[in-house]
Amino acid sequence: MIDSSTLPATMRAAVMYDVDDIRIEERTLPTLASGDVLVRTGASGVCSGDLMPWYVRKKAPFVFGHEPAGTVVALGPDASGFAIGDRVFAHHHASCLRCDACLRGRFVHCATWRATAIEPGGMAEYFRVPHANLADTLALPAGVSFADASLVEPLGCVVKSLRRALAIPQTSPLVPNAPGAPELRGTTLYVIGAGVMGLMHVAVAAALGATVFASDFHATRRDIARALGACDVFEPATAGAALAAATRGRFADATICGPGTPAALEAAVAATGADGTVLMFTPIEPQERYVFDQSAAYFRDLRLVSSYSAGPTDTRDALALIAAGIVDARKLAATEFAFPAVDDAYAEMRDARVVKAIVTFTECHERIAIVNLH
Repeated sequence: MIDSSTLPATMRAAVMYDVDDIRIEERTLPTLASGDVLVRTGASGVCSGDLMPWYVRKKAPFVFGHEPAGTVVALGPDASGFAIGDRVFAHHHASCLRCDACLRGRFVHCATWRATAIEPGGMAEYFRVPHANLADTLALPAGVSFADASLVEPLGCVVKSLRRALAIPQTSPLVPNAPGAPELRGTTLYVIGAGVMGLMHVAVAAALGATVFASDFHATRRDIARALGACDVFEPATAGAALAAATRGRFADATICGPGTPAALEAAVAATGADGTVLMFTPIEPQERYVFDQSAAYFRDLRLVSSYSAGPTDTRDALALIAAGIVDARKLAATEFAFPAVDDAYAEMRDARVVKAIVTFTECHERIAIVNLH
């Protein structure tokens, strides 16, 4: 047993007061309760959702970041399932796996899921994983880096989105060549917005055999979408006509609407063919309203569905996709920023100068300090 003095008494954390006000503050290390584990952060991604001012301001101030991966450095009393030195991804929310919502696969509507959180957040040198969150904490394969593992949570959201958009049951893993994986050949998917989330939709759907099209204002992102398997990519101004030509007027079987704007949703509805599905991946700002041609949608048998966050079946598929090399930080052209340059990482992603910003954490000491708190 190593003395607890080998862990520092304090740590640094990035506190978001507003979208243009991120401060590095000193915090005491979280105290571990029974069954908890303490993780030293290896990498944590900047989430696209945290770029939305209205979403940030209703929570601020807070230690932001919910895409972390790192190394277990301490165990609370009676902690089990993980050992000191384990490299892990930890979901910021975790379901109970026992309630009616969980048994129906509606994990994000589980009361435990909504009540759980890592402490204080992913943009900190250390974070506590409460015992309840261990239900969706995953050990990392040896070949998966912390930067790659920071993509598990956002990729899990993409996995869930594709399940809902294409009516794929949770019992079917979205991992190519896995037993029970869906065969998407003959399915046309259109992705509006080739930011990091859109690009992951492209990569996974293309790997499963779908015919994928995408659109984005940025040429660099269109190029990445092609490299990830998109059959063609369009500029938004000409996307409707281009998609119609490419599909011979059938349009898409399903359209993923990445941007949370009425204009993007309008384009998604127009781009979706008969008996197709429009998937709303990002919410519109609360006071905004979306009005569409309900009669046209009715006679085309369109489905408008949403997809919020992810559950444990989705994060497990996400980690498997990363381990298989379908998605990783390099393929997404992610840019790494060394902590404490969180403000730079956030600004570069907010202003669309990088596709994905991942904050990496270096050692505070010459070695990882570990302690067993049993």
